[in-house]
Amino acid sequence: MDDLRPDEALMLAYRDGEAGAFDILYSRNRGKLFRYLARQVPHCADELFQDIWMRVIGARDNYAVTAKFSTWLFRIAHNRLMDHFRAQGRSMIEFAEPQGDDDDCPTLDPPAPASAQPDAMLARKALAQQILVALDELPAAQREAFLLAEEGGLSLEEIAVATGVGKETAKSRLRYALERLRRTLEDAA
Repeated sequence: MDDLRPDEALMLAYRDGEAGAFDILYSRNRGKLFRYLARQVPHCADELFQDIWMRVIGARDNYAVTAKFSTWLFRIAHNRLMDHFRAQGRSMIEFAEPQGDDDDCPTLDPPAPASAQPDAMLARKALAQQILVALDELPAAQREAFLLAEEGGLSLEEIAVATGVGKETAKSRLRYALERLRRTLEDAA
């Protein structure tokens, strides 16, 4: 039976000692967080993913609802990514180059329907690869805004909070990302 409490209530329950609340939070948020990280730093997404959840666990005693849980979680993820980039001596802007072959990460390929014919499956795979290439070509800040919206389900306000920028900056980054993706995919068609 699913727990219908919102994520914020679950985190408060976890803070207050209900260990099962964490399991529900984790299962609700793990996929979108991992996909967000895998698109940013595929070579170490697993390590950062685990580190972020450890930070969530470590921060439970001081947790207070100041935003949606997903906004708080992705703020932790954003900060951890910044730490990762700094440790490499690079800023997020410098880290915008493509991150390699995505064949290692099957969770990023959209699933094809079981009834699909081989030619439809090939067309879907080609489109997915075009999207991944287009996404990799985005500047890092635009890619992050897009992934927070699409994978994280965050609103503009939540993206702004998670990344520490103003709402208009977040809006511009998302708009430019969508425009570039659209142009790239139209050019490829």
